[in-house]
Amino acid sequence: MNRTRPLALVTGASRGIGLEIARQFAGHGYDLVLAAEDAAIEDAAAELGRDGYAVRAVQVDLRTADGVQRLYSAATEDERPLDAVALNAGIGIGGDFVDTDLDVELDIIALNIRSTVHLSKLVLGDMVRRDSGKLLFTSSVLSMMPGAKQAVYAASKSFIQSFAQALRNEVHDTGVTVTALLPGPTDTDFFRRAGMLDTVIGRGPKEDPALVAEQGVDALLRGEQKVVGGSFGTKAMAVVDHVLPDAVKATANRVLSAALPSRH
Repeated sequence: MNRTRPLALVTGASRGIGLEIARQFAGHGYDLVLAAEDAAIEDAAAELGRDGYAVRAVQVDLRTADGVQRLYSAATEDERPLDAVALNAGIGIGGDFVDTDLDVELDIIALNIRSTVHLSKLVLGDMVRRDSGKLLFTSSVLSMMPGAKQAVYAASKSFIQSFAQALRNEVHDTGVTVTALLPGPTDTDFFRRAGMLDTVIGRGPKEDPALVAEQGVDALLRGEQKVVGGSFGTKAMAVVDHVLPDAVKATANRVLSAALPSRH
């Protein structure tokens, strides 16, 4: 890696929005540290490396405190500062809370919330001490509504959204910026992993992850507070969410997240 280039860390970077965020950073001249729990992170790093970018892959389970610490140690082992960090790793599950697997719900909390807090504590502290850095959180438009049939996932994204905005306020008088990216339904592996392919939202139209990532990184580099990622339709949905009662939004999400009859 070229020590004169800025360095970016991206979690959840083996596919989907995370991989596209990595591509955006590379296009802006950043070296990359990419992290994910699966071996596909090596393929992602190799793919970007073939395009001439300097990339290092770290396969790690961020659901554990040890995993977070190992990633931080790997990302900073050469004592280069992390100029930008995109905390994008996250998982979800669909279904009624009383029916879903408790272990999966606790994994959602561990990855989406616990690891985000832990890694933020490490990287944001470094940035504030240097008085320089950019931190991007992948939130969701779902953070603005009670996510019936995605109760724990939606709540985790509400946490992320609140957390990001609070941190932004705390560091407002430093050279550090914090930005939240709020994607709508996006064409990633999320719905398969969440068991939601046969739901209204799972079968519905999706945003291009490349567009979402481009909007997120552009907002980060401009130091913006937040950006809704996607097309006009997703941005309009976010505006409507601000005025609808919570009960209406919960019912709408329950309908969208409900299983459809099996295809034959």
